[in-house]
Amino acid sequence: MSENEEQVHRPGEIVPESGIYECECGEHHRYSADVRGHRFPPLSAACTGSGWKLVIAAHDS
Repeated sequence: MSENEEQVHRPGEIVPESGIYECECGEHHRYSADVRGHRFPPLSAACTGSGWKLVIAAHDS
């Protein structure tokens, strides 16, 4: 697992790598497809997590 996959990104931060992210609360209930350079969206009000973790990195062709 890469260092970026372990890192938790807070809502509003710039997305460092395009891919699929999930809330790090462990419930696997919220996914977000984010594009590098955009900002991470807010978490759901019901979420107990604090940020987003990379699940699947996008690959450039």
